Order: sequence, then structure tokens, then C-alpha cells
Amino acid sequence: MPLFIFLLLVILIAQVGFWDTLEAVLGGALMLVLLAVLVVLLAGVGVRMGLRRLGR
Repeated sequence: MPLFIFLLLVILIAQVGFWDTLEAVLGGALMLVLLAVLVVLLAGVGVRMGLRRLGR
């Protein structure tokens, strides 16, 4: 599997250039990080609302 990913990166670099490929890979990674942050924040809000409802 890592060999497949490496070959895919080599093909992308050959097709669109190094900097465009780097931008796409970093952009995808940052989108996953932002999604994880959003999920954690939404879970925190849900827990807070649940605890507030139990307290009353």
C-alpha cells in the first residue's frame, strides 16, 4: 500500500508539478485536521448540553 501511494505521488508530480502536488497534499491533510477539530468541538457542545440538562 505505501508503494501505491508513493507511485501515485510520483505520477501527480510528473503531471502537475511539485508545488501543486505539495499544495494538494497539504490541503487535504489540513482539511482532515479541521474536520477532526470540528468533530471534537461538536462533541464537546453535545456533552455540555447533556450535562446541563441532567443538572436541572
